[in-house]
Parts: sequence; structure tokens; C-alpha cells
Amino acid sequence: MKYLTEYRDSDLAIKIINDIKSRVTKPWKIMEVCGGQTHSLVKNGILELLPDEINMIHGPGCPVCVTPLNLIDKAIYLAEKKKVILCSFGDMIRVPGSEKSLLQIKAEGADVRILYSPSDAVKIAKENPDKEVVFFAVGFETTAPANAISVLQAKQLGLKNYSILVSHVLVPPAIEAIMNDEETRIDAFLGAGHVLAIMGLDEYYPIAQKFRVPVVASGFEPVEMLNAIKTAVEMLENGDFGVANAYSRVVKADGTPSAKKIVFDVFRVADREWRGIGNIPASGYELKDEFRDFDANIKFNISIEKAQESELCIAGSVLKGIKKPNQCPAFGKICNPENPLGAPMVSSEGACAAYYNCYN
Repeated sequence: MKYLTEYRDSDLAIKIINDIKSRVTKPWKIMEVCGGQTHSLVKNGILELLPDEINMIHGPGCPVCVTPLNLIDKAIYLAEKKKVILCSFGDMIRVPGSEKSLLQIKAEGADVRILYSPSDAVKIAKENPDKEVVFFAVGFETTAPANAISVLQAKQLGLKNYSILVSHVLVPPAIEAIMNDEETRIDAFLGAGHVLAIMGLDEYYPIAQKFRVPVVASGFEPVEMLNAIKTAVEMLENGDFGVANAYSRVVKADGTPSAKKIVFDVFRVADREWRGIGNIPASGYELKDEFRDFDANIKFNISIEKAQESELCIAGSVLKGIKKPNQCPAFGKICNPENPLGAPMVSSEGACAAYYNCYN
């Protein structure tokens, strides 16, 4: 298949790996930001093929994994107690809240619907004027345009029964938080290609300059990831830092201006709580005041006490790159996809799920 199989060419992949081996002289820690990239590294055997000097660190690049426990409890409360039609992307359904998951309350009779687009939730609201419809708006910058469009659509249609529960998190502040963490040492970052396709590269130049690290835009296929790793290694070995684009077939310097405009028309930057990590200033989106009628938090005046994470779960250390999933004592034992202690074990982009599926 054109534009796919050529990025899975095993001969080309081996050639790039040999190039990396011939170039590397020092140990380097390189963090892939996105959970989709983690899954690609694991399932394609890249971690085993890289030279010992290269230690790939799995970052917090799974928006489902970092959605706060309290916010999942709010979504469950809306569906279970307020009897709303709760719509969500599928990867949120099995993520555990403090007591239940959305999948569990769906099995118990709550109206929880899995959708591929928030615009479908707007359609549901239009077709059910006597029911409140809430879309669980989770994601990085990648999904923000579609969620913003759904709000604009609902406003244009004059819908009073549609709202979104916002849990958008932003990548650059997370990278800064990781670099400022005393327990973490990262030498270079592989940027999430889908995020960069929307936002462009500009936000990453100050980070690269401040922390003197390479930030390399990367795709998700094996050859693309290896090219990004090779670029990072070459920059590190040369003592260079800055921003490089190893995913130029998708990522442009200015991203997608039309998508950014829609996002900034509807959302503003706000502090955000990250599950397992804590509060990161200016690391998320919230709806602007003119769209407060579509903010489920305000509309339903939700107030739920924060619950404690399982003491056995080290998801926070995994998300910050301090620990690998298989270094968790609970991994694959009392924590598994059927009985997850934390979100990284059940999310489609979770590092724990990647390790469990490939190594367990």
C-alpha cells in the first residue's frame, strides 16, 4: 500500500539501525512523547534492535492515561446519576474511575455510547431534544479541533441539550514539567507527529533552547521512528540542540492554521491536572466564557471529591519515564487488562498495555 508499506520496509529499517549503531558512542535517553509511538516501538521489536546505548523512555503521551480520576468519576456521575447520554471515544470506556468504569455502568444500564466523532454526539442531541447529551472531550491538541467544531455546530443549531466535559492536555508544558522533574533525565524528545501536524513546530523551539535538547518530529511507522531516532542521535553526538522535522510528509512548520484558529476561537489555555503526575500550569484547554453554556462542568455544577489512586499502581512513574511498565510489582499479576489498576494498562496508547500485549 502506497504511503504505508514503504515505511515498514524491513531492509530499510535494518539499514537505519546499523547507521545508528555506527554513529552512537555514548549512552542517550530519548523519550518518545506519544503512546502510539510507544506501541510502535514495542510491537515492531525496535527496542530490542537498537544498540544498548540508546534507552527509549516512554513519556506521558497518552491523553486517556493522564485524564484525572476525578474527571472520569464526573463522567460516570453524569451518566449514572444525571441520566445523560454520555458519549465518548472508545479508548475511555474501560479506564477505571475510583470505583467503576464507563463500561461497567453501561453494562448496568447507563446510556454510554462509543462514537468516532464528536459531531455524531451533536447529531444525537438534535435527535433527542428531551435528553441531555454530553461528549467526553479527551485528547491532546490533535482532537481539539473536532471537539471545538462540535461546540460551534451545537451553537449554530441552537441546541440547549449539548455540552462537553473537557479534558484536553497540551504536550509542550508536559515536556517542560518532565525536564524540571529532579527524578527524570532526558537527552532528547521525539515529538508526537499528529500533535505537530495541528500545532506546528514553533512551540518547541523555546523548549529546545531552554533545556538544550533536540526535539525531533516523528511519525509512527517503524522506518519513520527509526529515522527520527537517528536524527536525534546525530544531533546528540554532534552536541547540537534544536528542533528537527523527521516527519515532513505530514508536519509543516506552521501546522494547520485553519485547525488552530478553530481551537483558539473556542478554547483558552488553563491549568490542568494530569493523572499520576499532578497539576501542570497552562497545560490544558477549557471553554471560553462565550461557550460556557456548553461546559458540562458548569451546566451540571459537578462537585465530586478527589479519590486516591491505588497505592500499588506506579502509573505516575511510568508516565514521567522514571520506570518501565515491567518494573511495576503489580504488572501482569494483579494489574492486567481485565483488572487494571491504572489507565496505562487499558488505554489503546498506554505503555503498560503495550508491554503486556507484547511481553506477557
